[in-house]
Amino acid sequence: MALENTDIQNKLTEAFGDGVKNFQQEQDVFAFEVDPAQNTAVILFLKNNPDLRFEFLTDVCGVHYPDNDTSEQFSVVYHLHNWYENKRIRIKTYLNSTPEIKSISNIFPSSNWMERETYDFYGINFLGHP
Repeated sequence: MALENTDIQNKLTEAFGDGVKNFQQEQDVFAFEVDPAQNTAVILFLKNNPDLRFEFLTDVCGVHYPDNDTSEQFSVVYHLHNWYENKRIRIKTYLNSTPEIKSISNIFPSSNWMERETYDFYGINFLGHP
């Protein structure tokens, strides 16, 4: 059975409640927002859940929204891919005035370079980054 967006959304809201929100389909990518305090838990859940299996990290990047208020001027965007179902998702988290978030390098070692690049471009500090 194909992995549907509603399946992903239901599993995430069941596990994380209001920590995940704004689910939407954007072209061929299912996207949602996550509370920055829960980014590593959500990403680990998406990777390890036997029904979801988002086991490939495609990208980590930062975005600067200079016109937003200070609580949402920066965000970190993660792209994950489920190779089994050929399903892609985008996870966005907005950062407060101190742009820092937990590193996911212990979940996806390939994020090491991408987190360093995001720090260099935007000054976003990845806590626990090696």
